[in-house]
Amino acid sequence: MSRRARIACYAVMVVLAVPFVFPTWWMITASLLPANEVLAYPPKLFPSQPQWENYKAAFTDFPLARQYFNSLYIAVLVTLGTMFFSSLAGYAFARIRFRGEKLFGLILIGLMVPSEVTIIPLFRVVDDLGLTNTHWPLIVVPIFGAPSVLATFVMRQFFITIPGELEEAGRLDGLSRFGLYRRVAMPIARPALAAVAIFTFLNTWNFFLEPLVYLTDKDQFTLPVALTQYVDVYGGHLWNVQLAAATTTVVPVLIVFIIAQRQFVEGLAQSGLKG
Repeated sequence: MSRRARIACYAVMVVLAVPFVFPTWWMITASLLPANEVLAYPPKLFPSQPQWENYKAAFTDFPLARQYFNSLYIAVLVTLGTMFFSSLAGYAFARIRFRGEKLFGLILIGLMVPSEVTIIPLFRVVDDLGLTNTHWPLIVVPIFGAPSVLATFVMRQFFITIPGELEEAGRLDGLSRFGLYRRVAMPIARPALAAVAIFTFLNTWNFFLEPLVYLTDKDQFTLPVALTQYVDVYGGHLWNVQLAAATTTVVPVLIVFIIAQRQFVEGLAQSGLKG
């Protein structure tokens, strides 16, 4: 590619990136503005006097630290649980011949069932078990329910690509079926696991409907629900403080993606999901 063509390509990419970058930039800059300037037109993209007190108020005037911890530990537990159980299920469907293996197509139907359809019967079950206003349904349901179907599919597609000779060598070394899974399949499944980790963490971090239905105590809220509570004593929105809190919620997702982005792309490519 010539230098002129490369410059033109970069210019086109910069233009296409504007609709995606601008909202994030506005969120960050608006979080540093006084409340009466947040909705100003045209928007102020470079605050002359940054109001860092907005970030302090987000943590001191509201239980954001507690809600931050709630979202973080729930997302971590769901991610680890989904990685473990989806890898087990994916390995079984890919490498083990059993009578129920043909049911995998039926399991994929779970991808087409919106969470709004199942939320009422799930709430009835959770309520009967006395687990409302706790984090248990936010942890257990995603790990064993429909949200884990995509993770199982990704892992299955990856394990299908493993050469059979590797397992034959493991069997000659005396490995059991679980030993083959743990010592042969899992060490080379890091790209697929990274892909599962990223989209599971992101999906769990952004949970809104489920916490809204299951939780009633503000100290139990996760961040997406907590961000709707930033109002003053008169019910008016504290936009600058709310945007400051929203800006902090982006950090964990960026960290996870930066750490695992290479494996994420490789995992999608090798599982057949890359566009």
